[in-house]
Amino acid sequence: MDNRIHPSRRDFLKTAAAAAAGVVLGRVEPGWAAPKGVKIDRIEAFPVAYPMVGRFKFFEGPDGSRTGRPAVLVKITAEGGTVGWGQSVPVPKWSCETLESATSTIRDYLAPELIGKDVFDLVGAHRIMDRSIAPSFSTGAPIAKAGIDTALHDLTGKLTDQTLAQRWGRQGVETITLSWTVNPRELAEVDGLIDDGLKRGYRNFNVKVAPDPKFDLELCRQVKKRVPEGFLWADANGGYDLATALYAAPRLADIGVDVLEQPLPANRLAGYRQLRHQGALPIYMDEGVVSPADLVEFIRLDLLSGVSMKPARCGGLLPARREIEIALDAGLGWLASGLTDPDVSLAASLALYGAYAYKLPAALNGPQFIDASVLQTPLRPKDGKLSVPAGAGLGVAVDEKKMESILVKELMTKKR
Repeated sequence: MDNRIHPSRRDFLKTAAAAAAGVVLGRVEPGWAAPKGVKIDRIEAFPVAYPMVGRFKFFEGPDGSRTGRPAVLVKITAEGGTVGWGQSVPVPKWSCETLESATSTIRDYLAPELIGKDVFDLVGAHRIMDRSIAPSFSTGAPIAKAGIDTALHDLTGKLTDQTLAQRWGRQGVETITLSWTVNPRELAEVDGLIDDGLKRGYRNFNVKVAPDPKFDLELCRQVKKRVPEGFLWADANGGYDLATALYAAPRLADIGVDVLEQPLPANRLAGYRQLRHQGALPIYMDEGVVSPADLVEFIRLDLLSGVSMKPARCGGLLPARREIEIALDAGLGWLASGLTDPDVSLAASLALYGAYAYKLPAALNGPQFIDASVLQTPLRPKDGKLSVPAGAGLGVAVDEKKMESILVKELMTKKR
């Protein structure tokens, strides 16, 4: 794949542990100098619910109706008044974090510990957050922490008047090609869903599969028949058992599927090794790779061919960068993905993927399903592509009046 290199195993093992611990990406990045003594003055959390269009299985109620896309906008104000915006994007049907838990975690646990700290000390901020909300198997409350992380990246970028790519000393690319999500209830819906994507300029598709391999194989046949040259990415979200995954993988490969993401639940590690050794398809992990240390361990155990990246999943841009660097050092692939990201989280993902010159289609389906924006200039795809915002920090500006229209007001006053 385009997004990998092939160093020696020895070189990888020498650098991976340091990257996981935060040594490779330290406090001061190449290409910029941090102003001294800029402290965090205030951190605010704004719970919101974006209206949605279409149907996506992670955002529907018991009766199948759309629930809206919950998120927490995070506003960090530095001494002197400069503001940075970030976003936490909980998905209760995908992870264990909710709108309520992310809001209270940021407001009542993380914010009090970070007030008065150096806005440029991103590594230190993560240490404080990990001390405030401790890990279990992996990082605790990573989606909530991602809101703080992205706001600090936006704030420090604005203070230095640099894009994130400039801060990281990377050339990057200006546009990201997108993948259209196909998530049908019935096979009769597939052609219409493909048509919707094609009409909007998309030529690459990601499909939600599992648990029924018969359904999944026919779904992928239909997509591949309609778009034979497109990149086809099957995501099981941990929905197969091992026997079914071993059965499905070679048959999906025969149809022309390019990659199988998260075929098993995240804790079925022995099963991942069997699928990796089967060799039918590249096996990419997602839900199970939260921290950089997780990724290092899974590589050492030979469980995966690559990783599907989501800054929101792993605690923000700093750990996400570490994971990309670890994958590159190991000669593994990585795919750009998201959590149906609304505008601010989407801007953070675009900044990361653009900085690392990502060339494959990205499964960033927020614009496909979300029907509102809090940005002064919303991020809108054109011909199946999104431009990487070019301004300082995340490159976008929040319109607080737009935000007020989607606030979940009953959560604005709750305290622990």
